[in-house]
Amino acid sequence: MTDFSKTKQLFELPEGIIYLDGNSLGPLPKSAKNRIAKTISDEWGQMLITGWNKAGWMAQPAKLGDQIGRLIGAEAGQTVLGDTLSIKVYQALASALEMRPDRRVILSDSGNFPTDLYMAEGLIRSLDKGHRLITPAPEEVEAHINSDLAVLMLTEVDYRTGRRHDMARLTKLAQDAGALVIWDLAHSAGALPVDVANGGADFAVGCTYKYLNGGPGAPAFIYVAPRHSDAARPALSGWLGHAAPFAFDLNYQAGRGIERMRVGTPPVLQMASLEAALAIWDDVNLDHLRAASIALCEQFIKGIEATCPDLSLATPRDAAQRGSQVSFRCENGYAAMQALIARGVIGDFRAPDIMRFGFTPLYIDKGDVARAIDIIADVMQNRLWDRPEYKVRSAVT
Repeated sequence: MTDFSKTKQLFELPEGIIYLDGNSLGPLPKSAKNRIAKTISDEWGQMLITGWNKAGWMAQPAKLGDQIGRLIGAEAGQTVLGDTLSIKVYQALASALEMRPDRRVILSDSGNFPTDLYMAEGLIRSLDKGHRLITPAPEEVEAHINSDLAVLMLTEVDYRTGRRHDMARLTKLAQDAGALVIWDLAHSAGALPVDVANGGADFAVGCTYKYLNGGPGAPAFIYVAPRHSDAARPALSGWLGHAAPFAFDLNYQAGRGIERMRVGTPPVLQMASLEAALAIWDDVNLDHLRAASIALCEQFIKGIEATCPDLSLATPRDAAQRGSQVSFRCENGYAAMQALIARGVIGDFRAPDIMRFGFTPLYIDKGDVARAIDIIADVMQNRLWDRPEYKVRSAVT
């Protein structure tokens, strides 16, 4: 069994804080501090521009991409790192739409993260070819899969409620209807076992600053199935996706395979942090992680429902239908969350009424959950949230 008491020691966790927000930003791996310092002093400081070759900076997007690929069930050489998740969503969707030129429907759902939908809306306007974005409720997606569908674009785990789509089932249904499928794994990668290869995904994207603990602003990744990797045309034809970037040709020629999905210059310092974070996964079994996550979530749900009648479970009760977070609805959820944070329990709030709590066995254990339940019960039962300072909205909620 994976020893999660040992992995907990690998993270910088402030004294007195119970951190239940790793589904939004993972904590700092202790090893990342030295890895970043080494990159700055020994590589950038001493190697200067030669670090691109000597320190392997240019190869990092593919190297780290393969490390992430192992966590999402990807074939070797089919995942690459770089840029932001919004850019990777745009790349995948633009390529997929071009591969289905006679179809005009993009199907997502109303629980998808807004940036994915914004990217789709912007691309539709730019293409100006009559494409339509349809966003039914998550549980109604299947009913909208038909022969008009060009692309099914879904986030596997709903960022608000933690509801989980059945990736293999929906992928097969969409592909049987002739569509391509894009999965956003922002709340899946590092949270639960994922198998994009056997699940049949055409494209997958995700970020690395949540459950993968790469740090704020850490780069995103994109996966392209082998059957598409030399056919998918990169809509964002950046210089590092060129077949020969340093030939400096004036005309673009796409690189081979997943390399064509590279766009801009790699973020070297962020990659150093992510490299340290990903090393932790060498000793983690994803099935063990999932079992521990479910146990923590079950403990939390039972404890909160027994002590906080003002909170209503928004997350599916069936563990198989949720990711690694638990959300409760609360009329005064924003103020309640600020009161919790002030008392050392850090979760977050999503409008209009969702209090979110992430459970990551890498650094959260049963004792943390028990203490969190006690603090939440105190805040809710005694209305400790009902103070003016807790109702002032910050820029980030």
